[in-house]
Amino acid sequence: MGFRDRTARGGGKWRHIFGLFVTVGLLVPAMGPVHADTMGPAADAPGVSEPSIAVPYRVDELWRRGITGRGTTVAVLVSYGDPGLEQFMADYDAQYGFPAADIQRVEPLGKPPSCTSPGVDTENCEAWASETRLDVAMVHSLAPQARILVAASPVDETQGETGMPEMMRVLDHLTRHRMADIVSMSFGSPEQNFANPTSVLAYGAAFDRAGAAGTTLVTSSGDYGASGPLRDRPDQHYPRRVVAWPASDPRVTAVGGVQLHVDPQGHRTSPDSLWPRSGAGHSSLFARPTWQRSATTSDVTPGRSLPDVVMQGAAGTSQSAPLFAGVLALATQLHHGPLGNINPVLYRLGGAGAAAGITDVTEGFNTYGGVPGFAASPGFDTASGWGTVDVPRFVRTLARAVTRTR
Repeated sequence: MGFRDRTARGGGKWRHIFGLFVTVGLLVPAMGPVHADTMGPAADAPGVSEPSIAVPYRVDELWRRGITGRGTTVAVLVSYGDPGLEQFMADYDAQYGFPAADIQRVEPLGKPPSCTSPGVDTENCEAWASETRLDVAMVHSLAPQARILVAASPVDETQGETGMPEMMRVLDHLTRHRMADIVSMSFGSPEQNFANPTSVLAYGAAFDRAGAAGTTLVTSSGDYGASGPLRDRPDQHYPRRVVAWPASDPRVTAVGGVQLHVDPQGHRTSPDSLWPRSGAGHSSLFARPTWQRSATTSDVTPGRSLPDVVMQGAAGTSQSAPLFAGVLALATQLHHGPLGNINPVLYRLGGAGAAAGITDVTEGFNTYGGVPGFAASPGFDTASGWGTVDVPRFVRTLARAVTRTR
C-alpha cells in the first residue's frame, strides 16, 4: 500500500470519537469505517462543533470572491476506490453546509473488485477506501466546487513495481482525454524498492505526457521520516536515509506534512511545525533540477531534494497532498486554465517568502526509527522545502506568476 499505515500515524495525541480521529483541534476522517463527518466550511456553521481545516488556511477570503474551484477538475489516483464514497460525501456536505461534491468515477482498466472478492487483500482494500475518502474530503474542503475524479486502478499498489504500471496507465488515460487539471497521488515506494531503476524512468514517462498536456501532478512525500518501508517487509524500514518515488521525481510537486497549532475555533496560535514522520531527503535516481539549485547551494548532498512544500499532515502526508491539490484548484480557476508543472515557478516564488504567500516552517525534524532525519530551519530546507502556504496570497501570486511565464 505504498507508505500508508493502517492505523493512526505519528504517535500524536489522537482520540477516536464517532468514527473520527481528532487531533490538534481539527477533525480528520478516520482511517477506518466513517459514519460521522469531518471538515465543513467554518467553525461557526450550524451544527459544527469542531473547526474546519478551511479555517486556518483562510480560504473563505477566496470563496467570498467566487474562487471556489469552480470549473476545475482534480483527479485522485487510487487503487480500488470506495463504493461508499458518494454516501459519505453526501452526509458530509449535508451536515456541514458544503455544496454537493461533484464526484465522478474513472475506471479505464475495468471495474475494481470488491474488498471481499477472491484474491483481494481485504485489509489493504479497505485502507484504500479510507484513503479515497480522505483524498476527496481534503480537496473538497478547500475547493468545494471543483469536480473530483476518482481515478481507480483495479490492482493494489503496494511496494516497488506491484501495481505501479496500472497506476501509470490510469494516469495516461486521464492525460489522453484531458480529464484533469491536477492529479493528486497519495502513494509511493522507496526508490530502492524498485528492482530495476530503469523501470522508474519508464513509469515516469507518463509524467512527461501529463506535463505536456498541462496537468499539474502532486504527491505525498512519505510517512517514514528520513527512511521508508522495506519492499518485502513493509512493517520494517530501511536503516538508512531513503526517499519515495514518485515524490522524488522532479516532474511532480512533493508535499510533506506539518502539524497545525490552533485554538478551539481553528485559528493558528503558533507557527506550524514539521510533522515528525514527514518524508524528506534526497533522490538517488534524479539529479538536482536546475530550478532547485539556487535554493540548495549550501546542501552538499546530491540529488533532487524533497519535499517542495508542506501542508497539514495530522493524518499523514496522504492528507497533505490532496490539500495542496485543493489549493492548486483555486489557483487554476483564478488563472483561467491549467498550471502545468508548477515547480520552476514555485522555486522562483519561494525566494520572495511571505510576499509570495510562502510561510517558512522552522521547527521540527523527521528522525525515524533511529535513522537521522533533517531539521526544519529558516529559509529553504530539506525537511520542509519552502515551508507551507498562506493560501489567499499564494493562490493570487501563483496564478499571476504562471500567466507571466506562458
